[in-house]
Amino acid sequence: MAIAVPTRRNGTRSQFPWGLLGLSALIAVVVLLPLLFLVLNAAHAGWHDVFRLLFRRLTRVLLVNTIELAAGVSAGAAILGTASAWIIERTNLPFRKAWAVLIVLPLAIPDFVVGYSWHSIAPAIRGFGGALLVMTLALYPLVYLPVAAALRRSDPAEEEVARSLGLGPLQTFIRVTLRQIRPAVTGGCLVVCLALLAEYGAFEIVGFQTFTTTIFGQLQNGFDPAGASGLSLVLVLIGIIVLIGEAGMSTRGRLSRASGGAARPFGRRRLRGRQKAVATGVLALIAGAGLGLPVGTLTYWMAASHATTLPGSSVWGSLAHSAAYSAGAGLIATLLALPVALLVVRHRSPTSLIIERSTYLVQSLPGLVIALALIYFTTHFAHSLYLTSSLLVAAYAILFFPLALISVKASVAQAPRRLEEIARSLGERRLGAMLRVTLPLVAPGLAAGFSLVFLSAVTELTATLLLVPTGVQTLATQFWAYQTNAAYGAAAPYAVVMVALAAVPSYILTMWFDRHPAEASQ
Repeated sequence: MAIAVPTRRNGTRSQFPWGLLGLSALIAVVVLLPLLFLVLNAAHAGWHDVFRLLFRRLTRVLLVNTIELAAGVSAGAAILGTASAWIIERTNLPFRKAWAVLIVLPLAIPDFVVGYSWHSIAPAIRGFGGALLVMTLALYPLVYLPVAAALRRSDPAEEEVARSLGLGPLQTFIRVTLRQIRPAVTGGCLVVCLALLAEYGAFEIVGFQTFTTTIFGQLQNGFDPAGASGLSLVLVLIGIIVLIGEAGMSTRGRLSRASGGAARPFGRRRLRGRQKAVATGVLALIAGAGLGLPVGTLTYWMAASHATTLPGSSVWGSLAHSAAYSAGAGLIATLLALPVALLVVRHRSPTSLIIERSTYLVQSLPGLVIALALIYFTTHFAHSLYLTSSLLVAAYAILFFPLALISVKASVAQAPRRLEEIARSLGERRLGAMLRVTLPLVAPGLAAGFSLVFLSAVTELTATLLLVPTGVQTLATQFWAYQTNAAYGAAAPYAVVMVALAAVPSYILTMWFDRHPAEASQ
């Protein structure tokens, strides 16, 4: 495959960094290993049995459940995310920044904790309706963030022209504003779908059957490699389809903008009297259901008795394990993302694009699938790694590598390459210029990538349940052990610490996206 060799501005040809290319290719292979092992696992179990299981009635039921839930949650998240973003970004409502933080904070609450909060106080919330309610309130910030960024960056001229031609506020929103932010809305909804495919805990709590709950049940009731691999492959296929749709929508979003980036700010719509009360009520309802009820429920259970006869570890011990594993994964994923980001930004070519895009495939793999693949790998080729801390950290790093790559790539793209070239012209070596010039410039992106991976890893449940070392408990696994035995009071402290631990990187990410709206809108 041909590789475009970059040239310097003075016309001399620069040496292509073959070492960087080789390192990036090796990282991509490592990240994609779980997908390869999943296929090998299915082949080992027997393709005849896999295909027989794929076309049974249960698979059709799970597929229908997934599609119906994805459609319902996407619609709900789109309505809540778009409405809250428009009120905060386009009106003069008081305390808009405070409202923005309250609307985004549910991201710091794991989905299974949201499910626990609702189900522990209202056990009737079950089945499809319960899953729809819990997942919509847990995932709507994934639509809010890109839509808010798109509203901030959109061109005010089109709306002004529409208003001058006689269109009212509602008509202008439907015919102009909605068209401008449509790619951000659909992109956010596709991310919501990916999160739905990976979720296990919330669905198990509300008793709604999906691919993940069925696969996990098959593993708990006796290891069934054919059934688990077959259902995992369906899950992977759906995830890849969603990922392709997300990529298509992101590309379309950049092309459909009215201008290359209007710096002129929008004039905020002045709300008066009843309008201000309605807008405040809408935001209060969304924040109350998405943040207030889970926090209130946790407070209630914290005040209740924590007594239980179930064995467990201390909160601080579980916190230490969760923080250590998540920090290790964040560090590894961010460091691995740096060479891939440098290659695709500084030395863009068909080969570098293939390497970068291939790593995003792992984003379509739920944690359960990653765990299954690593179990197959360790039991066949590296048994000494089975159920070790290293394997769990590796699973986190692989699972959330795309999140680190997105953040690091954005920062590398904004770091002027000319500064590094000036340093080299003054006698600095390539590595020295990288460490002394480029690295400080991309440090905010590295911090954002680390925070994103840390936030995701500390609240991860399914891969953790399968790969956590024997005798070790993390916040997620200890919470799950108490919650599944209805020891809600004993589970509450672990959920509170987990939310507090995730709130810090959530705040950092919110500030980062606020300063880099272009990345949020993608």
